[in-house]
Amino acid sequence: MAKNGFKVMDSDMHVFEPADLWQRYIDPKYADRAPKGLNRSFRDLGIEVEGKTLPIPRNPENPALAKYRQEFFEEKYGDAGKRNFDRVSQLQAMDKEGLDVAVLFPTRGLTALGIDGLDPDFATAISRAYNDWLHDFAETNPKRMFGVTMVAPHDISGSIEEIRRTVKDYGFRGIFIRPNHVNNKKWSDPYYDPLWAECEKLNLPVGFHEAGRVYLPQPAFFHICSTFSMFNTFGFPFANMLACGDMIFGGVMERFPKLKVAFLEGNCSWAPWLLWRMGEYAETTGQAEYPYLKLTPLEYFQRQCYGAVECDEITAKHIPEYGLEDNMVFSTDYPHLDVKYPHAIDTFLKLPFSDQSKRKYLWDNCARLYNFS
Repeated sequence: MAKNGFKVMDSDMHVFEPADLWQRYIDPKYADRAPKGLNRSFRDLGIEVEGKTLPIPRNPENPALAKYRQEFFEEKYGDAGKRNFDRVSQLQAMDKEGLDVAVLFPTRGLTALGIDGLDPDFATAISRAYNDWLHDFAETNPKRMFGVTMVAPHDISGSIEEIRRTVKDYGFRGIFIRPNHVNNKKWSDPYYDPLWAECEKLNLPVGFHEAGRVYLPQPAFFHICSTFSMFNTFGFPFANMLACGDMIFGGVMERFPKLKVAFLEGNCSWAPWLLWRMGEYAETTGQAEYPYLKLTPLEYFQRQCYGAVECDEITAKHIPEYGLEDNMVFSTDYPHLDVKYPHAIDTFLKLPFSDQSKRKYLWDNCARLYNFS
């Protein structure tokens, strides 16, 4: 289906899970605690877990924003909405946009594990139910739609078992976690080392993906980022930047030199500046604080990390100047609010990138990240 001569892989296309997913798929012993999709408004993304509403609702809600959201969805996703964003509509959307392959991430599931202190077995049951549903969803065309495994940071042994199961039985292509720390454990905490070791062993990329407000530490504080616009503007890239800094300065990239990590849904233009600034401190105080680092932050990122370029991210034109052309992947973010669907690829192709850069972002880098030949 190559578009204008370019094959296209979406590194981060979303599904829109049904409200009753966990009622239908969760282990029966957790049936009375299963997360419940909410229906408070048009195309509600909310979910209730252990008596908590996720994402955390804004108080008060903005009726103008709700009206805009409904009008947007009806205009942009009318056909898919009529089918309740089912698996057939997902393929239709891929065809309409011009996507050859899509790697699928959650929507409701982005917040399902966003609570500290969840019972580990229950947390893994939540992720397992989602993974089973996603497999069934992607079976509509398993040569074009590929899942990533939702894992529960609350339960590392359970997560490792779930990774092995979904890779072996379902052919999933990576794992998904939010960049927000769980149970006060940073990503560089040795607690996570068995998880990183398993992903490295299986050559399975780790996809950090921020989303709405949850009951975990987030850098976009409530009292400052009180609106949807401010939270999404600052929260998404900030969370990715902190996770990136932790994975590099905390020594994860040094301990696991073949681990692949992607920072999705937060643009990529921040990467050159952040890596430059990290490099400044790696040369000064970092020598005392991180004596185990053998490479510069830029070199670790070049060797193991990926960012996501948006279809209209014109500031990403400087990425090649900083040696990061091989580290960026393309995403549409379908079917969320801040998208250009069904013209994401057309919009991207108008950006002032070389054909070499476009080819790498649209396919080559994605294929390398997710282990496609």
